[in-house]
Amino acid sequence: MLIEHEGRRPQIASSAYVAPTAVISGGVTIGEDSRVLFGAVVTDDGGGVEIGDHCVIMEHALVRGREGHPVRIGHNVLIGPFCHVNGAEIEEGAFIATGASIFPGARVGRRAEVRIHGVVHVNSDLPSGAVVPIGWVAVGRPCQVLPPEAHDRIWSIQRELDFPGTVLGVPRGADGSTPMSDAMAGYAELFGRHRSDRILARQDG
Repeated sequence: MLIEHEGRRPQIASSAYVAPTAVISGGVTIGEDSRVLFGAVVTDDGGGVEIGDHCVIMEHALVRGREGHPVRIGHNVLIGPFCHVNGAEIEEGAFIATGASIFPGARVGRRAEVRIHGVVHVNSDLPSGAVVPIGWVAVGRPCQVLPPEAHDRIWSIQRELDFPGTVLGVPRGADGSTPMSDAMAGYAELFGRHRSDRILARQDG
């Protein structure tokens, strides 16, 4: 399904394929011979999405551009099933495996791999050719790749990367907590902007 959001429409190469149950919303550009499979959602929520040539966005993946953090996906990239790519840059030839999460402000370098359920945290920079093992976390600039049980070390780096400001648009409280009432008010306003969306013809006409 193709959707116009706030006047912005998807631009899809004629050689690309979008499955009938996928959703492409707003300022999304999809390159030659790329594929968006069943149940995937690619959405411009205040920031555009650019998908290069020969990319595959697999079943039930979410790719979201946001204000200040558009998504840019280079050529020959695989985004696996149930992935979450939010406001990030993924360079050419990268492999993002099933269930991986890439957060706003992150960059995944050329030919890097984020394996099953791996995480590249907010405002973190995974170098070209690097690997995030299954379930591990890449965090920081310069990036460190750490196992999930290294929570205290991950937090000591993540704390300085401004997750609440980058992702939720609110400052972290003096006690380190995030005021969710403020965050959810902002999110409700952001996603409420879809009320005026217009469904366009399906890609197959």
